[in-house]
Amino acid sequence: MSSSTNSSNAGEAADTQPATRVLRQFRVVFNSVKTHFRQVEREAGVGGAQLWALSVIERRPAIGVTELSRELDIHQSTASNLIKTLTERGLVTAAREGMDRRSVSLRISANGESVLKSAPMPFAGVLPDALSTLDPATLERLEQDLGKLIALLEADEASAKIPLSQQL
Repeated sequence: MSSSTNSSNAGEAADTQPATRVLRQFRVVFNSVKTHFRQVEREAGVGGAQLWALSVIERRPAIGVTELSRELDIHQSTASNLIKTLTERGLVTAAREGMDRRSVSLRISANGESVLKSAPMPFAGVLPDALSTLDPATLERLEQDLGKLIALLEADEASAKIPLSQQL
C-alpha cells in the first residue's frame, strides 16, 4: 500500500462520524472471524465449533457432554448436537462408562486426530484467542461498552450460548 493511500485512508477516517468508524471496526472483526471459519472449513472439512470441540475432546479424553458445553461456553443441547455430528462423521466416539450409565465419555478417533492436524490454528477461533490475550482492564471496558450496545439493540441474550461459527 502506498503512503498516499495510507494518508487518504487516515483522512477519510478522520472525516467520518465516530459511529461509522466503530461500525467499520465491527466489520473488520466479523470479516476476520468469517475468513477464519472459511479457512477451517476448507482445510479441515469441519465447522469452527466442531473443530473447537474436537480440540477439547483431544485435550480432555473421556470428557462428558456437560463438561464440554461448559468448556466451550455453549448450551448443553448445542454441545449434544455437535457431538452427534462428530460421532456420525466418525471423528469422536461416545461410550457409556463407569457407574452412571447415563453419562457419556467422549474420545477423539484417529480420523478426528487427522482433522486436527490439517486444521488451521487457533482451534478455538480467532476471536476467543484474541480476547484471551487482552488485559483484564480492557476486557472489563469492552464488556461494559458492549453491554450498552446489546441493550440498545434489545438483542436476545440467549444467542450468547450459540457459537459464532453457527451464526455467521
